[in-house]
Amino acid sequence: MILIEIPDNPNCAAVDLRVFHDLEPAQPVSQVRLVHDGTPPQWYDVTGWTASAQPCPAWLQKVDDSGDGVAFLLYGGEAGLRFRPSGDQEPWRSESPHQWGEPFLIVADQADIRADMAAQSRNQEPAHG
Repeated sequence: MILIEIPDNPNCAAVDLRVFHDLEPAQPVSQVRLVHDGTPPQWYDVTGWTASAQPCPAWLQKVDDSGDGVAFLLYGGEAGLRFRPSGDQEPWRSESPHQWGEPFLIVADQADIRADMAAQSRNQEPAHG
């Protein structure tokens, strides 16, 4: 079971407690393909975000989507997730106009996710309830 509750923070809006039923172990993620601000789908780098405005791992978890079938939960730190255009070398920072935050994402197609191979080789484990 995955419990996500995000307090209001500078990175993203608050989210009341959400409960997801995990179906497989979590995998570290480095990129996601999505539509942002009306642009065609494109790849974005993703990281988890901490309350101290620092990057941390982002995770993909296969979950049961409340009777709608299987979906993929993308989640990060206690302050959610942070995104930037793929290939943008700007450091992760809250003040960047090219970056934005989200509490979490539900992704329908696993093909829209790229694993973080470096984190997988370090054998990191997500911290969640």
